[in-house]
Amino acid sequence: MIAILRAADRIATPWKNGGGITREVAVWPPNSNFDDFDWRISVAEVREARPFSMFEGIDRTMAILSGQLELRFPERTITLDPRCEPLAFPGDMPSEGIPLDGPVTDLNVMVRRSRVAARVTRFRDVTETVAEPRTVLVVTARTTLRLGDEEYALDVLDAALIADAHFSATGEGYAIAFS
Repeated sequence: MIAILRAADRIATPWKNGGGITREVAVWPPNSNFDDFDWRISVAEVREARPFSMFEGIDRTMAILSGQLELRFPERTITLDPRCEPLAFPGDMPSEGIPLDGPVTDLNVMVRRSRVAARVTRFRDVTETVAEPRTVLVVTARTTLRLGDEEYALDVLDAALIADAHFSATGEGYAIAFS
């Protein structure tokens, strides 16, 4: 099964803390909210320095798609940009995001740690074959996706929700596997 999720169809929602906006890419189960999702993927714009919202029982993975973000935790500070690998951290740990030199766009993967885990893998300009029961492919550049004899063209920030299928992707982006 495959569902193409076009970036142009996403609705911008302001953050609870007012420091940015988010656009939901996919959530499981479908139509769930912050209280009952198993996993949620979004693309967010961080516009102002603010503490991140706390999400009890949630693990997060963040990848920077554009810009540079200083991420402060109680025990350390990390500067992230598009060259960095995705960063996993507990969503219930206090953290603050500070955009450096303008707004930041990031990919957020959140999972309810009592129900599911996520593995976020970046791919660049190569063909990757991924065979996972539930995978979401989030694209940061133009990508060609192949499932068997079918081929799909994905544009910047488009995504594909893929279930129970082997696929390959040529381009640049992130594959997120859930278990």
